[in-house]
Amino acid sequence: MKIYADRFPAAVRQLLTDLLVAVWVYAAVRFALWVHDLVQKLAVPGQKLEGAGGGLADNLAEAGSKVGRVPLVGDELTAPFRRASDAARALADAGRDQQELVDQLALALGVAVLIFPLGLVLFGWLPLRLRWMRRAASAKALAAVPAGRDLLALRALAGQPLGKLTRIAPDVAEAWRRGDDATVDALAALELRGLGLRGGR
Repeated sequence: MKIYADRFPAAVRQLLTDLLVAVWVYAAVRFALWVHDLVQKLAVPGQKLEGAGGGLADNLAEAGSKVGRVPLVGDELTAPFRRASDAARALADAGRDQQELVDQLALALGVAVLIFPLGLVLFGWLPLRLRWMRRAASAKALAAVPAGRDLLALRALAGQPLGKLTRIAPDVAEAWRRGDDATVDALAALELRGLGLRGGR
C-alpha cells in the first residue's frame, strides 16, 4: 500500500500553517534588522565627533610641533597646543565610545524584538508540528500492515465525526465488527485523511 501526502483539508491546513510560520519568521527577522539599522543611525553624530576630534587633535599636534621649534620660547608655546590636542582627542574618544554604545544598543534591541515572535514559533508551533509528524509517521507504519489498518479503523470509529462515519456505511460499527474489508479500508483511509495522509492499496 502506498501512502503519500495529498491535498486533503488537513494537509492543506498544515501546509498553510507552515507557510504562515515561514512568513512570520521572515517578517520578524526583517523587522529586527530594520530596528537595528534605525538605531545604528544614532551613531552618526559619534562618527562625526570622532572624525572632527581626531582631525583637530592632529592639526593641533602638528601646529604645536612647529611652534616648538621657535628658539627660547618654543616649549612654553607648545603647552597650550598640547592641552588643546589632548582635549580634541578626548572628544574623538567620546565619539568612539558613543558609537560602541549605539552598536550594543542596536544589537540588544534587534535581539529583543526577535524574542517574542521566535518564542511563539519555538514553544508554540514547533512542538505541535513535531507531534503531528510523529502521529503521521506512526499512522504510516500502522497502515502498512493489516492489523494496523484495523487499529486505524478503530481510531476512526472513536474519533471521527458521525456524519463521515455514516457515509461509509449505515451501521459502520457493525460492519467493522464483522471485519468487512471495504469498511475497514474506508475507516482507515478516513483516519489517514484526518492526518493529511492518503492510503490506498
